[in-house]
Amino acid sequence: MYRFNKTGEVPAKCASEIERSRLGIGFEKLDRDVFDPEKAYLPLSRIGVKHVRLQSGWMKTERERGVYDFSWLDSIVDRLIAEGMEPWLCLCYGNPLYSEAAKEVFGAVGIPPICTDEEKAAWAAYCRATAEHFRGRITYYEIWNEPDGKSSWKYGPDGREYGKFAVATAAAVKAGDPGAKTVCGAVCRANLCFLSEAVAAGMLDAADAFSYHCYTPNDKVMEDTPRAIAALLRRTKPGLPLIQGESGAQSRGGGHGALRTGAWTEDSQCKYMARHLVTDLACGVEFASYFSTMDMIEALNGVNGDVGSYLDYGYFGVLGAGFDENGRAVGEYRPKPSYRTLQVLASVFEGDFKPADLPVISRPAASGLVFGHDVGGFQLVSHGFERPDGGAAYVFWYAADMISESFCGTATFIVSGMGDPSDARFVDLVDGSVYPIPESVAEQLPGGYILHNLPLSDRPRMLEFGRFIR
Repeated sequence: MYRFNKTGEVPAKCASEIERSRLGIGFEKLDRDVFDPEKAYLPLSRIGVKHVRLQSGWMKTERERGVYDFSWLDSIVDRLIAEGMEPWLCLCYGNPLYSEAAKEVFGAVGIPPICTDEEKAAWAAYCRATAEHFRGRITYYEIWNEPDGKSSWKYGPDGREYGKFAVATAAAVKAGDPGAKTVCGAVCRANLCFLSEAVAAGMLDAADAFSYHCYTPNDKVMEDTPRAIAALLRRTKPGLPLIQGESGAQSRGGGHGALRTGAWTEDSQCKYMARHLVTDLACGVEFASYFSTMDMIEALNGVNGDVGSYLDYGYFGVLGAGFDENGRAVGEYRPKPSYRTLQVLASVFEGDFKPADLPVISRPAASGLVFGHDVGGFQLVSHGFERPDGGAAYVFWYAADMISESFCGTATFIVSGMGDPSDARFVDLVDGSVYPIPESVAEQLPGGYILHNLPLSDRPRMLEFGRFIR
């Protein structure tokens, strides 16, 4: 990078080396055996994220009425804990023992047990048994997955219906483990009308936290979504923690699932990850989860007996894989560039910090480096963070379209009250490169300094003041 001399890299840390984190990752669909967790544990542990989202797999656990075999899930939960991670559990999907519709659907995806009293009682018993079995190992229980989407609530999304379902499910979870925290929502759209209906049905009375999913390549939507949801929830239950439970981008075109039409690349996947997770943290979420660990089939609309109906590959993983004839991820699980990006983010944002306004402001000036001027205005996105000991981070990027554009330019900042420029560092949050601030770009002023014509990209970069990175 012109004028900047790299002096180091953000160190990768194992999950066991990080005490507290607000970053997580998905380890979903093991209820449908879509990948081999044994091959994924070690690379997963070396990312440094803490929160790992699992799906509970009712039909895999209860194959005989009233008999629960948690052994398959025990092995996953115990291994994640042993590696220093904190699993949390999404309670889903249906069970053909009780629901006729579930007999036709691969994995019983999207068949909520709401049609008969027998279904409802069986679901409640299962949820209670699950919470009781994992008491002391799992704290957060998310109630269903994307109930506002037709793929995951195949009877047709209904806010009041989900709200009542959430209340009953939460009661069952608390009966099994009074110390458990129930997470309502898991919504895939910022449909405030759906949420209002669910709230009216009592959902928030049963909620210890609320989760949302947000798949968007638009920076403004990334920020507007949690803020609007939080504003709605605050009217009924102020202070309810918000969790970003799923968001990701594919590493190539031609995939299935969210954002599938985009001409994604491994580079744009990295930019999406960094921009989205930084935005989530800036919005004050309890934690944010990237989807997902593995490339795997989406398997949301599969039909039993028709393998071709669920060979719908998604390339969201930080680990790439090949696939066998049944759609299972096989071969070597290969780290993608996004794997390193998530390592960097996990290491930079470990421990205690909070979103904060910092005394840093953009002041566009002439820039000979681009034969013109610095960037300013609404396309220069920035977020600040601060640690209790005073270490601070100012993250910024240019809001170029992630698919059709890449951007290189410059930006100038005035900084005050943040020490001396020799104590600051410049960090690339995509690849982890660390640079001291060159004397040639810093102009000392009474009460502060100017950083002239800093490199600006569509990938997040960070000005570190003090020592934000541990």
